[in-house]
Amino acid sequence: MKTYQLFLLSLLSGLLLTLAWFPNGFVPLLFIAFVPILIVEHTIFKTPQYYKTLTLFGCSFLTFFTWNVLTTWWVKNASFGGAAMAIICNSLLMTIVFLLFHKVKKRLGKKWGNIIFICFWITFEFLHLDWDLTWPWLTLGNAFADTPDWIQWYEYTGVFGGSLWVLVVNCLVFSCFLFPSPSEKKSKEDDASKKGVEVKTKIIAIIILIILPIIISVAMFPFIKNPTGKKVTVVIVQPNVDPYNEKFVSGFEEQLQKMLQMAAEKTDSSTDYLVFPETALTENLWEDVLYQSNSIRTLKQFLKPFPKLKIIIGASTAKAYKKGEALSSTARKFTDDDAYYDAYNTAIQLDSSSIIQIYHKSKLVPGVEKMPFPFIFKYFGKLAINLGGTIGSLGIQDERSVFVSRDSAIKTAPVICYESIYGEYVSGYVKNGAQFISIITNDGWWGDTPGYKQLLKYGALRAIETRRYIVRSANVGVACIIDPKGEIQQPTQWWTPAVIKGEIILNSEQTLYTRFGDYIARFAMYLSFILVLYSWFIRFKIRAYNE
Repeated sequence: MKTYQLFLLSLLSGLLLTLAWFPNGFVPLLFIAFVPILIVEHTIFKTPQYYKTLTLFGCSFLTFFTWNVLTTWWVKNASFGGAAMAIICNSLLMTIVFLLFHKVKKRLGKKWGNIIFICFWITFEFLHLDWDLTWPWLTLGNAFADTPDWIQWYEYTGVFGGSLWVLVVNCLVFSCFLFPSPSEKKSKEDDASKKGVEVKTKIIAIIILIILPIIISVAMFPFIKNPTGKKVTVVIVQPNVDPYNEKFVSGFEEQLQKMLQMAAEKTDSSTDYLVFPETALTENLWEDVLYQSNSIRTLKQFLKPFPKLKIIIGASTAKAYKKGEALSSTARKFTDDDAYYDAYNTAIQLDSSSIIQIYHKSKLVPGVEKMPFPFIFKYFGKLAINLGGTIGSLGIQDERSVFVSRDSAIKTAPVICYESIYGEYVSGYVKNGAQFISIITNDGWWGDTPGYKQLLKYGALRAIETRRYIVRSANVGVACIIDPKGEIQQPTQWWTPAVIKGEIILNSEQTLYTRFGDYIARFAMYLSFILVLYSWFIRFKIRAYNE
């Protein structure tokens, strides 16, 4: 095979991965998308005397760069630098994983190839969830977010069950292209007969593997009942404030009054929760004097006629460190004082009591809300774009705290925007007692692109995994209610002010995925570690033999 043909196959893989991704993709293409790049790798594996590792690097980078740039290009609307970093780094990371798979396969032999590829890829997706360059947007299991009727079994496996499904099918399809080399053939007749039987068997296995999980999911639908807990009435506001202009030009009093006027249209004595989007409060709020802020006073005034009402709202807050108090790694110095403070992207819950509950967003967007590897780039922290009134790397909190009603009867998970991509992270709130999930987000940064549509559907995956209702308030994007089957109810329109009112049901039970988390990915990671150790053992054994 000529080199240009290898690059064409690599490009084909990148295009197939892109065309499979929603909201405009055809998801079944995902089951064959890796086949061309696997053929490229196997061709180079069989003829190392002709092709060099650099060829595989170029081919695989072409695949993954094509996929990343054509699927997540819209990030540039929020930050061109952040988009470039995400696309290039993600492409390089995927390429490195593919090269590692190739290297280990060379040591262990082609019979281990499919297992190595599956384990290494899932391990990469898992490790990509929790480090400074985390960007799990393209986790393979996410691609089924637009077809919730296919993946009701995510309550047992999470998205890594979907990743495993995709990879196994791809490897089976790829294996249909593997035929014995001339030196391995005993006779033409025997080879042709054996090859025909093997291909037919693999085709049957592929069809079963694609269809069976879908059948199981569809069969589950009638048996997935709504929770039997307490019913809760919610009002959700989509204020539609332009995040690039109006949000930081109009006065915070004017914006808050506009949102409360919208909320008043559907809020009454039966309403339990009123939910506003991320960073809806644009006043600079200091957490040690919250009650002195005009915004909090206005919200408390709104609450007076509604004693059972709880308000969940996003804000930009800050905490000043007292003299001698230990500083966090994200603490920043006042420009005109020898003191420090932390800035946060915050969710706040208020009710008729004197208690204000606070949660700080802790899964931050790399290069936008958080400067990666601060020990290296700490002097460039101010380059992070302004999101909601703060500049630089934001502070976080370790615990996934839940918001609790005054009588402790209702608990909700305050999930902020980007955090809704992380399955095990969100299930941590459920372990801490959350009976429904509140997602507050500001989708206006990306414009009318696939970005906000994908984020919406990723949230629906969390509903399936935890079997929790989701209440979603989005500025500019889509506000809605998502039921435990991942079906979206009362979605609002893009760039349209709207208020919706609905009823949800609380759930206190935990799914298998909630209890055990990403166990599929952890098993793949442990197996990958064993495979790497075994490959080193083989290498040293061969070296010792040659000596």
